[in-house]
Amino acid sequence: MDAYPLRLTAMPRPLVFGGHEIARRLGKAGLQDWAVAETWEVSDVEGQGATVTNGGLAGTSLRSLVRDHPEELVGPGWSGAFFPVLTKIIDASGTLPVHLHADDETAQRREGQVNGKTEAWHILAAAPGASALCGVREGVGRERLHEALLAQDFDAVLRRLPVRAGETFYVPGGTLHSFGPDTLVYEIEQTSDVQQHAMRWEMEDGADVPDEEWHANLDALLAEVRLDPRPEPTPGLPVRLGDGVQRVFYCAGPYFALERCQAGTAAPLRRNFRTAQVLTNVGAPVEVRTPAGVETLGRAETLLLPAALREVELTGPADVLVGYLPDLERDVVAPLLEAGYSRALVATLGEGVAPDAGAPLAG
Repeated sequence: MDAYPLRLTAMPRPLVFGGHEIARRLGKAGLQDWAVAETWEVSDVEGQGATVTNGGLAGTSLRSLVRDHPEELVGPGWSGAFFPVLTKIIDASGTLPVHLHADDETAQRREGQVNGKTEAWHILAAAPGASALCGVREGVGRERLHEALLAQDFDAVLRRLPVRAGETFYVPGGTLHSFGPDTLVYEIEQTSDVQQHAMRWEMEDGADVPDEEWHANLDALLAEVRLDPRPEPTPGLPVRLGDGVQRVFYCAGPYFALERCQAGTAAPLRRNFRTAQVLTNVGAPVEVRTPAGVETLGRAETLLLPAALREVELTGPADVLVGYLPDLERDVVAPLLEAGYSRALVATLGEGVAPDAGAPLAG
């Protein structure tokens, strides 16, 4: 594989809860002048996959790169039918529908899918008083949940949590959730579009859902919901690397990890890696240096760095989100333990990290 930083098609989605904040607040260029709810920055979802737009691989689908060059693209020893990580920018100027994504076991059993969708939300901006619904309240069973969904009384059964810029929610598959209005989110998740909705309206155009279809949707949702996850927002664990240079670990689990890498003007940020890195710029334009050359990453733009590149340098000022499929012990636990954090604190970033050295890995 000709390894170099890959620019991909970023698909905008004009769903009813969207607005103009991805362009106005983040500065993303090239969007049409209509309300955009989401831009899919890196996607290998069936029927909605990205295509390379730069260099010698221009016109090549992400799916075909995964098929032909799995280890060079994703990482040594990796194999799979599609790229494992999906990333989005979400403008919840309105409120998202209350919905869930099945976990792996449920998606395989009920949806005929290879995997479900665990996700994480990194809050880029939120108005004062902004909130999210995330998880079922303790003590609420399926019958009580069904009654509340029929009444569309979500606050009676779901946890409402405040959201603030800089916080991150790790949301396991099967968790009922929603967020917005007035919230701008970077989302990283398993590659999947499996979902069940509780609303009486369609998120594509706001049209009414017929009664029979709505009741069937609720039945499917109740069959796939998990009552136990109760995610809490986390501020992240920062690791200082040098003068004005740091990486902040925001979430980590078996499916993805997310960091925010920042550098001032005194020194660049240097990063070595063994798995593909998804870089999304949430600051001013930044120079991205790799063994294949230099790329300028504009505002709210994304690069996919193939694993074969192995290293990257960001010249500050830089403020970049970095998502990847981790080896949890190597990529997350080891650097955080070295920085002085306990395993128990590292375990709060998501799932799959044993809270003490003698415990087996979960997930």
